[in-house]
Formats: sequence, C-alpha cells, structure tokens
Amino acid sequence: MAEPEFKATGVRIGRRLRSLTRAGQVRISDGRLELLTSYGTEIDSAPVQAVRATRPWFVPDGRALADLNGHRYLLTLADHDPAPGEPGPPAARRFIEAVSRAAGRGA
Repeated sequence: MAEPEFKATGVRIGRRLRSLTRAGQVRISDGRLELLTSYGTEIDSAPVQAVRATRPWFVPDGRALADLNGHRYLLTLADHDPAPGEPGPPAARRFIEAVSRAAGRGA
C-alpha cells in the first residue's frame, strides 16, 4: 500500500449530536478518504472526488465538515499544526487543503 497523502490521528469524529469516536483517524490514500475509529474500524469511506470538505462558519477553528455518502461528519482536528516532533492532529485547514489537492481541485 502506498504512503497516505494525509493522515491524522486523535481526531474526534461526530455525526449530528452523536460522537462516534474521540480519538479517531482520518486518512487519504489511493484516492479515498477514510474515517476510522481508534481501533482502525472503518466508520465511512468514499472516493475523494465525491467528498466535500469545508470549514463551518458557526464553530471555532480546528473543526471541519466532511460530507461522505450523504452523511455529514464533524471532525475536530486542531486549531494549529503541532510543533515538529510533537504528537497531535494537524490543523483543520490542512485537512481541507489535502481533500482539495487529492481531488484535483487545487488548494
């Protein structure tokens, strides 16, 4: 398997008012976006061209919306990128840029 184009761990993934995982994973690899639990179980996945990723205007920085297969997920990443060598999820802005880049929409 090829190296993922984007990978974030420690991501809170929710759908509507329900939290699906507090330490999930988001991965873009081989043209697919995957949302995974902390154990690696797939929550949802879709071809990256069919995914819409945006930053909601009504929530603080560090959160992104991802629409996959007719479901909207709220992803809580980070307000800013972690320092080099420090653990933690990347900024929501980097996730949105990675989705656009992988889908060929530019960033």
